[in-house]
Amino acid sequence: MEITKINFIDIPDIKTHVGDEKQIGISIEMVEKPHGHILFLFNAASAKDLATGMIGDMGETDPNANGFTDMERSAIQEIGNIMTSGFIDGWANVLDTTIDISTPNFTFGPGSGMVDQLVGDRDNEMALMFDSRVHALESDINVKVYTFPELEELVDLMQEIEV
Repeated sequence: MEITKINFIDIPDIKTHVGDEKQIGISIEMVEKPHGHILFLFNAASAKDLATGMIGDMGETDPNANGFTDMERSAIQEIGNIMTSGFIDGWANVLDTTIDISTPNFTFGPGSGMVDQLVGDRDNEMALMFDSRVHALESDINVKVYTFPELEELVDLMQEIEV
């Protein structure tokens, strides 16, 4: 996964940015400081490509079918888990801490609705948005990564860093 751009963005602006278009979302909760959530958003075709690439000849996939098989959903969740683990490990190393995460959750629906489910009424806060590209097989897949940490906890952890 390659991060191509990082932005701080107000949560209400994220809802507008992701819009109401139906997308595949993989959400993961950070269960230790800086508590919060990470949300990966893909379009359905990209998610299918990732699942097919991961499963290969091992299971049930149909790149032309509507919807996702259980195996494809599981593969996409595992890809989200792999991406999050690397991402969170980097944060944990810099912050000199551990950050445990929950099991990935697969969702299909409007991106703005997924943001609402994760952050509720936290309208005053900001989040981090990462534009990224996943290199898979012979194609590049664009993924939007949104992190919704509890900002106060994140700032506290950052202030503890010794330089």
